[in-house]
Amino acid sequence: MTSRHPFSIAAICAAILATTITSSFAVAAKPNVVLILMDDMGAHDLSGEGSSFYQSPNIDRIATGGIRFTNGYATCCVCSPSRASIQLGTFPARHGITDWIGAKSGLEWTRPNRVLPAEYEHRLPAEQTTIAEAFQEAGYGTFFAGKWHLGDKGSWPDDHGYQENKGGHDRGSPPGGFFSPYKNPVLADGPNGESLPMRLAKETVDYIRNHRDQPFFAMLSFYSVHAPVQTRKELWQKYQQLAPALPDGQSRFKVDRTLPVRQVQDHPVYAGMIETVDDAVGVVLKTIDELSLADDTIIVFTSDNGGVSSGDAYATSNLPLRGGKGRQWEGGIREPLYIRYPAMIKPGTHDDTPVTGADLYPTLLDLCGLPLKPEQHLDGVSLKPLVQGHSIAERALYWHYPHYGNQGGEPNAIIQKDRWKLIHYFEDGRHELYDLSADPSETSDLALTHPAKAQAMWNQLDAWLTEVGAKRPKPDPRYEPSKTQEFYRRIQTNNLQRLEESHQRFLEADWQPNDDWWGSFQTAD
Repeated sequence: MTSRHPFSIAAICAAILATTITSSFAVAAKPNVVLILMDDMGAHDLSGEGSSFYQSPNIDRIATGGIRFTNGYATCCVCSPSRASIQLGTFPARHGITDWIGAKSGLEWTRPNRVLPAEYEHRLPAEQTTIAEAFQEAGYGTFFAGKWHLGDKGSWPDDHGYQENKGGHDRGSPPGGFFSPYKNPVLADGPNGESLPMRLAKETVDYIRNHRDQPFFAMLSFYSVHAPVQTRKELWQKYQQLAPALPDGQSRFKVDRTLPVRQVQDHPVYAGMIETVDDAVGVVLKTIDELSLADDTIIVFTSDNGGVSSGDAYATSNLPLRGGKGRQWEGGIREPLYIRYPAMIKPGTHDDTPVTGADLYPTLLDLCGLPLKPEQHLDGVSLKPLVQGHSIAERALYWHYPHYGNQGGEPNAIIQKDRWKLIHYFEDGRHELYDLSADPSETSDLALTHPAKAQAMWNQLDAWLTEVGAKRPKPDPRYEPSKTQEFYRRIQTNNLQRLEESHQRFLEADWQPNDDWWGSFQTAD
């Protein structure tokens, strides 16, 4: 019988084989991974995310060169919990690290508040398989540089699957600041004044150069832009000239419930920090290009919590998002989240699906063609369908922060589903309900006008917290309402005026942190 088709079966098979071979060249069997994690960088701290003050062309290039998730989230409003989620693929309520490691809990908490912050785990659990261990099992070289803050000695990066560790230990901020001498037990000092982010970038590119012939998983975890707020003098001067003038009568800060919150991006020292870390990212990108590794390397960029708009250095504004680091609103948990992989992801791709840092574990395994570990990354899901233009199953996202934040946050748990967000407050059991699709700034609490919706979401959140064994705050027997009122009154009056004056000083020509800029320490706290 004669076939009606112009191609023989043999020709068709040859064409399929050729396509398969071509595809295998386009997508590396074991692509490299570079995971870049920022510390305290907010959703709008980049020029590519709408800032007209900060400059970040290199980081922006990662976003435009791949997929930008417009609803990217950290799994917590402070650092250690969200960092643990990246390592483990689970939410904080499940893995148990619910506050930054070192924060006081229980009766050790001495501020006059209504409840006692819940107890929490102080180490990354040794019995669980980290993302680094998963890659090492698959034959990858593993490398870590920068901030760890997931346990004391015995629970550092090299105890959790990273074969090389440059700078990762128990501290959450750089002991010597952002210029050498670093006073870091696992990072040798450079010459006085050497930049810490540039040094971490150099350590990373040295590793990439030395391991270019084998697949590698490298995590570059900057201490930037955490306090202390420090930069080079010339960068301070540059951004002092670029800072927008405040309109007459406008304040730089306003009180939102507990603490003053920054309303404008004009901190010239902080802007210099962003440019410095962007330059450091540029060094890594340039090296990958020079070594002809760009097509075979997945680059991820994200942050561990929102920008610091209150508490600490009061350094940035997350507007139009409400709040910032340590707080329960979107400014505390929304993050830049980008993935660049030229072999698979079309440049300039955007996706508005809510995704979190816990998703990176299964996503990176999936993109690298490695078997997933569903028994480990219980809360994370692979985002590979999204980068290929498809969808993922609808799900609820959960946050659990049963603590008081240094930045004014209140003990809470959150569920977000279908762009509805419910915040449950452990102090008194009240709820806030927001429709994020219509109100991303969380200005209209709908809990009273949509009581059935609020109750249904709380029922689901409560059941999930119980299922994963989440620890909840308990009443503080020492609580005296009058002391609490006086505590916050003092902060909201005296501190507000002091902040206005001190942050205006950063923009004055004669401002000087101290005699040597690399040894400067300015937290304005």
